Amino acid sequence: MQESYNMEELMEFADSRQFRKLKAVLMEFNEVDIAAFIEALDSEKTVVVFRMLPKEMASDVFACLDVEKQEHIINSMTDHELGTIVEDLFVDDAVDMLEELPASVVKRVLRNATPDTRKLINQFLNYPENSAGSIMTAEYVGLKKTMTVAQAFDYIRKHGVDKETIYTCYVMDATRRLEGVVTVKDLLMNPYEMAIGDIMDTHVIKAVTTEDQEEVADSFRKYGLLSLPVVDHEERLVGIVTVDDVVDVMEQEATEDFEKMAAMIPSEKPYLKTSVFQLAKNRIMWLLVLMISSMVTGGILARYESAFAVIPLLVTFIPMLTDTGGNAGSQSSTMIIRGMAVGEIGTRDVFRVLFKELKVAILVGLILGLVNYVRLIILYPGQEMLCLTVMLSLLVTVIVAKTIGGVLPIAAKVFHMDPAIMAAPLITTIVDAVSLIIYFQLACRLLEL
Repeated sequence: MQESYNMEELMEFADSRQFRKLKAVLMEFNEVDIAAFIEALDSEKTVVVFRMLPKEMASDVFACLDVEKQEHIINSMTDHELGTIVEDLFVDDAVDMLEELPASVVKRVLRNATPDTRKLINQFLNYPENSAGSIMTAEYVGLKKTMTVAQAFDYIRKHGVDKETIYTCYVMDATRRLEGVVTVKDLLMNPYEMAIGDIMDTHVIKAVTTEDQEEVADSFRKYGLLSLPVVDHEERLVGIVTVDDVVDVMEQEATEDFEKMAAMIPSEKPYLKTSVFQLAKNRIMWLLVLMISSMVTGGILARYESAFAVIPLLVTFIPMLTDTGGNAGSQSSTMIIRGMAVGEIGTRDVFRVLFKELKVAILVGLILGLVNYVRLIILYPGQEMLCLTVMLSLLVTVIVAKTIGGVLPIAAKVFHMDPAIMAAPLITTIVDAVSLIIYFQLACRLLEL
């Protein structure tokens, strides 16, 4: 919000119905800040404040609102007002909105759009979910290579006002096949009489409509793009993805990965707008799987019950072994999942990861083991073999845990699963069982149980 007025002061204007003053103040605000203010209003004032916005600003503010507010405003609009908003929205914003709205509201929105807009929106809605086609926009500047720089500037001035970006322009032939790309900087740096075909870059980084949105985000991250052309399978330009849409995709994908790493089914709604039943539903399946998996640990403990009877002290070291093993495995899996997410690690790097994690595990395991050995020797004098058993168990557990944590996410990718699934909860469950087997096997042999 602007420094001169805070949210409380704007609310006072709205509550005291000083709408003329409120409108004058809001004209100085960014569309995102106006949307944030409208989000905080009650249902009645939402409609009043939105209606007083100028036409050229209203559609930009509307695109920034959450879907519940959008639906409320749509239901309060006349068909003419709705048609105006839909025509002013960028196609990608309109598609994002329609994907979330109830079917009855979608029908009304499409009914009040022009035939061309309706056809374009329907085309976008038919692209696979989370594909490049579903997040692109059709508002881009298209040039011909026979144009001069002067003609290109004239075209941009005439048609660029409604485009999502004019910095990067795309060069196409008569059949809309993408031939090259040229930036406004390129145009400014060349004489007016120069042909676009002579200055355009023909090595175009592009995406196909059916390409996954995560791969599109990777391209933006890798090449530092502001926009990316999207072509169909015949190399015809059908739209562009802009950096603001990719930021949304990155946030969405990161949230999804976090939820998977916490052993939850990803939710498409914000936490505070998700029902208790839906939150429980998203969590219970993985909790059941992990609970049943943990029963393996109980089975291992039951199998070595006789060892407890001989040396009850063995039981006291189990929490330390399982916790350390789980934490060690989680460290590795988190680093590998993160590396795979940003493109630093691929499936071909499995052996490099394996050897690196082995070296780290040996180093870390030796330090942890020695510290524990010294601690146990002081606490339990005369129990050197027991202390050695715990030390060796800890060393082997850390080595196995870090190896599993490093390799499992890559294995998941090989089998076309999301690596985020192989995160802390699952790794911990696996390592718990493995660490107990290692511990009791070593105890039985070294202590002759």
